[in-house]
Amino acid sequence: MSLKVYIDGELVDEEDAKISVFDHGVLYGDGIFEGIRSYNGRVFRLEEHLNRLYQSAKAILLEIPLSKDEMQKAVISTLQANGLHDAYIRLVVTRGKGDLGLDPRKCPKPTVFIIASRINLYPEEFYQNGLALITATTRQNSLATLDPCIKSLNYLNHILAKIEANNAGFLEAVMLNENGFVAECTGENIFIVKRETLLTPPTWVGVLEGVTRGAVMELAKEIGLSAREEVLTRYDLFNANECFLTGTGAEVIPVIRVDGRTIGTGRPGEWTKKLIAAFRELTQREGVPIYG
Repeated sequence: MSLKVYIDGELVDEEDAKISVFDHGVLYGDGIFEGIRSYNGRVFRLEEHLNRLYQSAKAILLEIPLSKDEMQKAVISTLQANGLHDAYIRLVVTRGKGDLGLDPRKCPKPTVFIIASRINLYPEEFYQNGLALITATTRQNSLATLDPCIKSLNYLNHILAKIEANNAGFLEAVMLNENGFVAECTGENIFIVKRETLLTPPTWVGVLEGVTRGAVMELAKEIGLSAREEVLTRYDLFNANECFLTGTGAEVIPVIRVDGRTIGTGRPGEWTKKLIAAFRELTQREGVPIYG
């Protein structure tokens, strides 16, 4: 069955889902996106995702041609057209069609497209047994060049870090900021448990303020685990009691080894397992209904 893709107000078959080769999202990565999940017929934290999308657009002076309400309806209609209950949604807004120059003023109309499909970033065995990570030599973008709170189409440094992980035989890599502090992984936020406290890097070190990250910090407090932001080094990762990653695609996934150092017992920790269970339970009951 062919997927239906939303493009600029129309739902078309995926084979017919095309944008111009002159679109500045293609030519220069000039655009923004959100990865969103739906579970059990509900879109998880859609308002938070849309708020971040419009904040990213404002930061790069990109005028989205739909209101937030209209964008929400577009997301829901794309899911309905594909008959999906549990899905991954990729919402993209580019600067639109222009010429071969950089000038965004040559792009009179932004392009909006929405893909609703399924995603499986990691096999289930890694949620049971945990991931091993390496630290990439590729650094996170400097805050002086591109604020990581802007979820832009410019992901080349993350891709290069992912290539480093793949070439070394790993699925994921830790990325440091320009000062050598832990920032995030190539597609996820990172957490550690240390002395009964949940710690994650603050956004000002170069971290995307993930929606799943925020949900997990809320859940930690609900299950009795103190949670806060704190600057972390690789030393902190090596000596953590537990470690895990969070992201829309990855959800909550344990980490058992970083750069050859075993984390804790070398098995997913008890707090991590509790948070995985709590997050999965939350996603089954919270969200914007797809089918009324």
